[in-house]
Amino acid sequence: MVNIPVKMYLATEESNISFSQLDKRDLGKVRYKKVNENTGKEIDQKDIVKGYEIDGQYVIVEDSDLDKAMPEKLDYLEILQFTKEEEINALYFEKGYYLEPEKMGAKAYALLRDSLILEGKVGLGLLVFHSKEWLCLLKPLNKLLVLHKLRFSDEIRTPAGLVIPEVSLNKEELKMASMLIAQLTKPFKPQEYTDTYAERLRAILEAKAKGKPAAKGMKVVHRATTEDLMDKLKASLKRSSKKAS
Repeated sequence: MVNIPVKMYLATEESNISFSQLDKRDLGKVRYKKVNENTGKEIDQKDIVKGYEIDGQYVIVEDSDLDKAMPEKLDYLEILQFTKEEEINALYFEKGYYLEPEKMGAKAYALLRDSLILEGKVGLGLLVFHSKEWLCLLKPLNKLLVLHKLRFSDEIRTPAGLVIPEVSLNKEELKMASMLIAQLTKPFKPQEYTDTYAERLRAILEAKAKGKPAAKGMKVVHRATTEDLMDKLKASLKRSSKKAS
């Protein structure tokens, strides 16, 4: 067995702007009370228990019940198999974490990282973290090892019930679509994509706080659909070629 001691750091963060709910009359913060829906009376935190509904009846959930169901505590990720990353559907990916090796595990860390690069594989295994079992993917990223939390298969919704019409495509339409894809194909550079909404909103709110006039609202562009797919493809090709030039 090879053990690699590491520290785990969250690799992503949300770009959302958080808001507070206020009373418009005096801008006082709106607070929420916990109220019994049967009596309408406010209840104290010490009188609140967890419940799970089964056949219309609630079963009280005790801490001891949670302890019994809790998986065995593991402070390590056990790699159970290796596979190719392209075999894992993107729907399964959740958060990513950077793994930093402890000094004593640096050589084993480098060996695993470089071996995964050499073989073009990723590792899969289980980890118990914050009292929950995680399915994890381990992959190299430059000089780092990165851990991705994956969803379990029962967390992926089935697409059953979606209506996908059967349509026929001719060779000319497929050729035009392929040409359009080829024109717009280039290496992915994530720094070219930013959350413009969050940036604009923050700028608007900062200006408003200083008493400056608000910026003009963005136009809503409605793109009409057309029955003639070929005309639309030709127009898209012309537009993309102009951008490229």
